[in-house]
Amino acid sequence: MQKKDIDWGNLSFAYIKTDKRFVSNYKNGAWDEGALVDDATVCISECAGVIQYSQTVFEGLKAYTTEDGHIVCFRPDLNAARIEESAKRLEIPVFPQERFLKAVDEVVAANEAFVPPYGSGATFYLRPVLFATGPVIGVKPAEEYQFRIFGTPVGPYFKGGAKPIVIKVSDFDRAAPNGTGHIKAGLNYAMSLHAIVTAHEEGYAENLYLDPKTRTKVEETGGANFLFVTKDNKVVTPKSNSILPSITRRSLVQVAKEYLGLEAEEREITLEEVKDMAECGLCGTAAVISPVGKIVDHGKEICFPSGMEKMGPITQKLYDTLTGIQMGRIEGPKGWVHRIK
Repeated sequence: MQKKDIDWGNLSFAYIKTDKRFVSNYKNGAWDEGALVDDATVCISECAGVIQYSQTVFEGLKAYTTEDGHIVCFRPDLNAARIEESAKRLEIPVFPQERFLKAVDEVVAANEAFVPPYGSGATFYLRPVLFATGPVIGVKPAEEYQFRIFGTPVGPYFKGGAKPIVIKVSDFDRAAPNGTGHIKAGLNYAMSLHAIVTAHEEGYAENLYLDPKTRTKVEETGGANFLFVTKDNKVVTPKSNSILPSITRRSLVQVAKEYLGLEAEEREITLEEVKDMAECGLCGTAAVISPVGKIVDHGKEICFPSGMEKMGPITQKLYDTLTGIQMGRIEGPKGWVHRIK
């Protein structure tokens, strides 16, 4: 198929309307068959549950063109499982996992002309979303919902390479104890918007959120999990019931163990011990790993030995190995790379 006339090498990380998206509606206790549609607009009641009470969950994943020319997705089964858990927590009817995976395939195949070529640095970002369309005035779950998947070609999250960033310890809480921090709910991201705007105004790239109960332990940022490397080359990631279980982070931990032969563990990490770490990164779908060079805690600087010029050596190996698996240059564990075309 002939690709769209797009300057792939200069794409930003922003929305571009594509040809097709998948839509299915829930009414009278059941999901309809769904279909690929042309219309990118959503028409719902002014009293829809998503507007009144933020009853919505979503996912994010990418399709890639591999070195041998195939179009693939990375571990979409985990996205399907995670959106199911998210939906259950917000009393949204579950969209079946097998239908989720089929819809991903259909959206990518229908928009093949928008999937960037291998080596361009660009990818095809997919956004599955579940939201309440039925009207509600009392505080209760809606009775009607929509599941939608759309895609858009995006450039690399960092133009010119992943330079280490500077982040700050936030005075805000991202999530509540026993709240919704562990699911991918739109309301969690709304909670972080004021904090991230404030951080940007102060010259920081992101926020480090502490645990909301004791405010002594590292949790995550507004949209990514933390990954640290100790001075004896052990990979450690924070453990908490109020952070989102990042698919990228889980994959990086497995890569550390099985491909790089490193010790890796998920455990509670206090802010106090961060100053003794050798490397720090933020991991998520968009950038895979964003290196952190410095954390500022109310004027006190925590500077990592890896510095402000480039990724630390272990972080770089993790990044190179995982992106190598995603792009087909390295053979990954069974089931990680899902071939679509």
